[in-house]
Amino acid sequence: MRHGNKVNNLGRKAAHRKAMLSNMACSLIEHKRITTTVAKAKALRGYVEPLLTKSKSDSTHSRRTVFSYLQNKEVVTELFREVAPKIAERNGGYTRIIRTGFRLGDNAEMCLIELVDFNEIYTKETAKKTTRRSRRGGGAKKESTDQHDGQSEATESTEGITEAEIVSEETTAEEVESTEDNTEVVDIVEAKAEETAEESADQPEAKDETPSGDENEGTLEDKKD
Repeated sequence: MRHGNKVNNLGRKAAHRKAMLSNMACSLIEHKRITTTVAKAKALRGYVEPLLTKSKSDSTHSRRTVFSYLQNKEVVTELFREVAPKIAERNGGYTRIIRTGFRLGDNAEMCLIELVDFNEIYTKETAKKTTRRSRRGGGAKKESTDQHDGQSEATESTEGITEAEIVSEETTAEEVESTEDNTEVVDIVEAKAEETAEESADQPEAKDETPSGDENEGTLEDKKD
């Protein structure tokens, strides 16, 4: 009877179970994520997370202890060089289990187990969420009001610029019209001056028909006689 025995044997003897979990732990550290059944993933999580915690202290004793479980020098080196610096600030919970459905054939529930700090999608989302949090709602309200004020000022400035442009365009149009009117008046005056000059040139010089004083006296004497 297995009363109080909470260890999942996974249908294997003790030696077979330890060898399987050791190989799965090596694959997880090397590839950062593996696909397996939910039962094996839960057993692997309890097997590999103490080793990840042990890797935070890079010492000869820690390396030998981890090597006694993994039996792979290359994986131990990668664990202490690449994985340990990334999980240094995390206090437990180094792995994540994502259920992917059921396997064809035996209908076993499948999942994907991965190292949390090596998933770029989830880490970016969490970083954005932490930056947006605030203890009081007043900060968010102030930011929204500041943004609204900035937008209103920008709209006012753009309206002022458009009005100034319209006024300047109107003034330029009026100046152009006035200059056109002045040129037309000048052209008319020049045309009239040319016409008067031509008329004066065409007309002959009028002779002075007024009689002189001697002729007037002669005519008066003739009349008397």
